Amino acid sequence: MKKAILAEKVGMTQIWSEEGQLIPVTVLKAGPCNVLQVKTVENDGYEAVQVGFGEIKEKIVTKDGSGKKIIRNPHGATKAEAGHAKKAGLDTVPKFVREFRFENSAEYVPGESVIKADIFAEGDKVDVTAKSKGKGYAGGLKRHGLHSGPSGHGSKYHRHAGSNGSATTPGRVMKGKKMPGQMGMEQVTVQNLEVVKIDVENDLILVRGAVPGAKKSLVCIAESVKAGK
Repeated sequence: MKKAILAEKVGMTQIWSEEGQLIPVTVLKAGPCNVLQVKTVENDGYEAVQVGFGEIKEKIVTKDGSGKKIIRNPHGATKAEAGHAKKAGLDTVPKFVREFRFENSAEYVPGESVIKADIFAEGDKVDVTAKSKGKGYAGGLKRHGLHSGPSGHGSKYHRHAGSNGSATTPGRVMKGKKMPGQMGMEQVTVQNLEVVKIDVENDLILVRGAVPGAKKSLVCIAESVKAGK
C-alpha cells in the first residue's frame, strides 16, 4: 500500500461533470492525519505508519493508571494516549488512531509528516472501509430478505422465518441458518470507487457512489487492491 488516509463522512450530494453528466458523490472530510509513530522491522517486527485523526478536548482526557475505577467518556482518552501524542510533538490528542502498512514507511517522520487529501488525485481508484449503519434487532425478512407467508387473515403465518431445523436427524439447527438477530454495525468495504474531485483547501474528497456508515462516522480510504481490473 502506498496511499491511505482517515476521513469523516459528511454526506451525499451530486455534481456535474464537464460532459454534462450528473454524478452522485459522497463527500469525505479527509485528514489532516498526523504521523504519531513509525513501526520498523527491528523494533516491532513489521513496517507501518501510525496516524492520528480528529481531536479530543483536553478536559475529557481521563487520568488512568492509578488502579481506581474511572468512568471513561466514549470519546475520551487515557493519560497514556495523551502522553503518546505529546511524545510525537502534538499539542492535541487524536480522536482516532490507526496504522497503515505503507511501502515507503521510512519516509515518514513522527510529529512532522502530515497526510492530507492531496495524497490522492482525481481519477484514482480507492477502497473505502467503514462500519455500516446499525439497524438493531431485526427479523429474518428484513435481515436476510426471506419470503413472507400468505397475507390472508386465516394464515397466522406472515413474517415468521419458517422451519429452523430438519427432522429428528440431525435434530438440531445447522450452523449458518438465516435467523433474526443484530443487523448492521459491521465493517464493510466498498472496492474500486473513483475519486471524482479533491478540495485540498477544505480537506475534502468526493468519491463516486455511496459509502457505508452514518454521517460523521470514521472512514478509511486506501488505494484500490483491484486498480485497473
